[in-house]
Amino acid sequence: MMELPSYFNDFLAKIRSQEYHVNDYKTGHRTLRDRLKADEELSLIIVNTFLQGSYRRATAIRPQGEKRADVDVIVVTKLSENEYTPKDALELFIPFLEKHYKGKYKPQGRSFAIELSYVDLDLVITSAPSESEVGIFNADSIISDDTPETPEADEDWRLVPSWVSVGRRSTISFSDKKYYLDAARIQAEWKLSPLRIPDRDTEQWQDTHPLEQIKWTWEKNRNCNKYYINVVKSLKWWRRINHPTPKYPKGYPVEHLIGQCCPDGITSVAEGVTKTLEAIAEQYKINASLKITPSLPDHGVPSHNVFKRVSGDDFAEFHRQVCEAAKIARLAYNATDIPTSVEYWQKLFGNKFPDAPPNNGNGGKGGNDPKGGGFTPRQDVTQLEGGRFA
Repeated sequence: MMELPSYFNDFLAKIRSQEYHVNDYKTGHRTLRDRLKADEELSLIIVNTFLQGSYRRATAIRPQGEKRADVDVIVVTKLSENEYTPKDALELFIPFLEKHYKGKYKPQGRSFAIELSYVDLDLVITSAPSESEVGIFNADSIISDDTPETPEADEDWRLVPSWVSVGRRSTISFSDKKYYLDAARIQAEWKLSPLRIPDRDTEQWQDTHPLEQIKWTWEKNRNCNKYYINVVKSLKWWRRINHPTPKYPKGYPVEHLIGQCCPDGITSVAEGVTKTLEAIAEQYKINASLKITPSLPDHGVPSHNVFKRVSGDDFAEFHRQVCEAAKIARLAYNATDIPTSVEYWQKLFGNKFPDAPPNNGNGGKGGNDPKGGGFTPRQDVTQLEGGRFA
């Protein structure tokens, strides 16, 4: 099978968030969180803040064109739903936004969008968690910026009280670090209740569980030998450059579907992409033929169908696109020489996927490459750096 790891590493290095995007992420979310913590009024009702979304799950791809990097910030508050309606709770944050982001923010259905010149922020507030869970939101495993791509954290992160963030490990003694991480390996992970966010449209508090999504992604990535998040990035890129329509599904719903269909135990991104596309094509062919949107329960909130906004017609078209892509991916994966495999992968991923070196006149066969291709195999593999979201 043509897994082409060095080619995929080069491809992923081009489509992932670049260093300047990451710097924008850091500046934007850290400034917002510091301002919230320092605010005389809001600091009295805030338990803590943490990151959610593709940023924290390490499944984001680089922004397109003039679009800015974006990051979601959850603000866990002490507000009681018995005392504050969704509207009341949201309005508490207006003076803060007027002070720091005047003319740059706008209300959304369940959050505030903050649009800066270099980054987009999504400010999401929650009502008070149960008294037994309030202290949990001070734990490194929740408030840390570490992701499934962060070296060290990718191996040992767990949603437990003793886990220590990678950044803090250099500030404590070796014995303390060992003590905490040893404890973190054997502690039972928290089974947290969903958080509740205000919905302007329904005027109700709604369940959400970003921590369960983060936990699920981390576990899935380990079960996939750390290839899962790169399968997600690859398929997000495929959809972006080939199929801007239909508008839905997009973003997290597509990621969720990939997660349900990507098999555990994959040994390469190429294998994951191929088998995930084929699984979607096979498992949802009846839904597509009947133009019935599938029900995909969200992690931690099974009553929430992440495909709720997708029409039957749009899903059928999306499925047709997946079926077409699955055939191309299989041809790339099964190819007997590198140039042919690269040609098919480029049909899926465009010019961000590297070209194959020219063959030596043997028609793409033989040469120094035991798998065919007529050229010396690449020895230098692009290393995908971790910790970009710290």
